[in-house]
Amino acid sequence: MKFQIRSCLSALALLFSSAAWAAGPVDRLGRDLTPAGGEVVGNKDNTIPAWEGELAPLPGWSQGKVRADYWKYKAEKPLFSIDAGNVDKYAARLTPAQITKIRGTQGYRMDVYPSHRNCSLPDFVQANTKAGAAQSRIGADGWSLEEAVLPSVPFPFPQSGIEAMWNFLARYQGVAAEWPNGTTYISGTPGSGRDNVVKWLQLNYYPWASHGAHSPKDNGGLANGTFYPIYEPVALAGQAAITRYYFGRDPEPFYYFTGQRRVRRLPTYAYDAPIIGSENQYPTDEMLLFYGNPDRFDWKLAGKKEIYTPYNGFPLTNFNAKIADVFGPAFLNPAFRRYELHRLWVLEGTVKAGMRHSAAKKVLYLDEDSWNITVGEDYDSAGKIWRLNEEPVLPAWEIHACVSGPLTNLNDLISGRYVADMTVIEGTDLKFYADPSEDRRLKDSFFTPENLRSIMER
Repeated sequence: MKFQIRSCLSALALLFSSAAWAAGPVDRLGRDLTPAGGEVVGNKDNTIPAWEGELAPLPGWSQGKVRADYWKYKAEKPLFSIDAGNVDKYAARLTPAQITKIRGTQGYRMDVYPSHRNCSLPDFVQANTKAGAAQSRIGADGWSLEEAVLPSVPFPFPQSGIEAMWNFLARYQGVAAEWPNGTTYISGTPGSGRDNVVKWLQLNYYPWASHGAHSPKDNGGLANGTFYPIYEPVALAGQAAITRYYFGRDPEPFYYFTGQRRVRRLPTYAYDAPIIGSENQYPTDEMLLFYGNPDRFDWKLAGKKEIYTPYNGFPLTNFNAKIADVFGPAFLNPAFRRYELHRLWVLEGTVKAGMRHSAAKKVLYLDEDSWNITVGEDYDSAGKIWRLNEEPVLPAWEIHACVSGPLTNLNDLISGRYVADMTVIEGTDLKFYADPSEDRRLKDSFFTPENLRSIMER
């Protein structure tokens, strides 16, 4: 009996101490911490400025216009460039994969611009973050999101790697993000002169991100529905996928094959399975640098680091640019890559015992002001750096938040090939939705195998 009383008292003490801990830091959000939990102050040498708050577009912008033309800092020039001749000077603020890419690729450079910190969140997302900070909880399986008040930053003061990962996976991107006419560029083997271009539509739906307060248990636990029909090349045209991702169980991928005229469930089309049509260069879980369930890795939070990182990726929103001008044989044209110095959380993932993945280790770098992953590194089973992956942060003015999306750039440091995905080059503008009423597709029933069959067989 005494043991039971002591156990109950201990549990109550832990509960109250946790609540007190959460209540204290929550008051700092919007004061000395940004709405997402980043540090408001800049760094000591003023190369990272203090957080500035949301920045509106220049007058006249509306969705469908070239976003780069309406950004306040569009005329800025680089402060300096980093290349093989001076990389050692800047190595302390580069990742190991960035250094490897610079040293190993002739002509490659990173143009570094002034840093701007304009990422914020809508008021209702900020309110949910404060209300839910003490309630968010990881499931007993060690990886699923069991409780949270969404949309929000579930863990604005992360205490573990998996909490930081869910800050990324549950980051606010609006209720949906769409690439109406997107492009994927896959470079050929060095010296071959043979590349591959795929054209497609992609619609990502987040049912928990509409106005109000939602739980990971709502909508059957659906975290994300993805619709992906392919337009070009001819060999792939007409194929399409719908994938359903969940907060706490395995994803459900479905694929429509034109030759068979049927929808098939592909249970292994997730994690490191290569995307169909990508010439084995693009794992499904590296879209937007990480996509899907995080359950195959043990995640460790390794603090923050100042890194030259892709940021304010407005040059890549210019859908009038030409593929030949943007995508070179070995890397993206530096004029379309903008780097800034920012503080990033360092998240290390090691494949769990008994699990398999082609990348034995991942290191992901997450922006402190938005929780978007901006840089990623893959290591092979021998511990050698394999891939440098980059994704610039982009302010999406229509939803008052910063998003992933103007480019997923995967660089194979062994083969010399690279993938540029999620781009609008020679396409149309990105589109972000704040409310499901903005488009009739934004409902659970659209992201089902039955609907995929209906759409593709018309």
